[in-house]
Amino acid sequence: MSILLVDDHALVRAGLKRLLAPHAAGEILEASNGRDALALIRRQQPELVILDLNLPGLGGLELLRRMIASGAGPILVLSMHGEPLYAKRALDAGAAGYVTKNASPDELLTAVRRVMGGGRYVEAELAQALATAGGGAALDQLTARELEIMRLLAGGSSLAEIAAAVGVGYKTVANNCVQIKSKLGVTRTADLVRLAIETGVS
Repeated sequence: MSILLVDDHALVRAGLKRLLAPHAAGEILEASNGRDALALIRRQQPELVILDLNLPGLGGLELLRRMIASGAGPILVLSMHGEPLYAKRALDAGAAGYVTKNASPDELLTAVRRVMGGGRYVEAELAQALATAGGGAALDQLTARELEIMRLLAGGSSLAEIAAAVGVGYKTVANNCVQIKSKLGVTRTADLVRLAIETGVS
């Protein structure tokens, strides 16, 4: 089985290669960015892609969709993001599995086997969160104003600029940001911005 590892960190790719080598009958290919990954998929037709969505340049769900359109084999997302919403979006976009970088080596190997066998795999904790409907409908919980604030944050606007744009006070925007984070299960504004970009709110 040939595998393509797509991650912009050489150390991560090296660790994955060591872990997967005893289980891969074919070549293990590597790409550090979306452009190179797409070229390898078209040229080599790997049987499995292990993809980090957080890449410089072309990355995220758009890269995932392009990979599928290019005829990629099953795609297993290996991400730093443990929020259920990320997993939901990736699976909806066509990923066959989703595992975080906090998963154990054994769980990653289980995911690889499941996905290569034609199934789907979601890391245990995320699967439980999705089953209880927390992550899937997270964005649906946001009001129109909260979605707009999230979009403006992702665009680089300050809270004062957002207050002026939305037509409310600074304190109202700050309170709304706290509510948005609570609804989406994140604690930092930086995570909220990344989430907005990943989910297309921006």
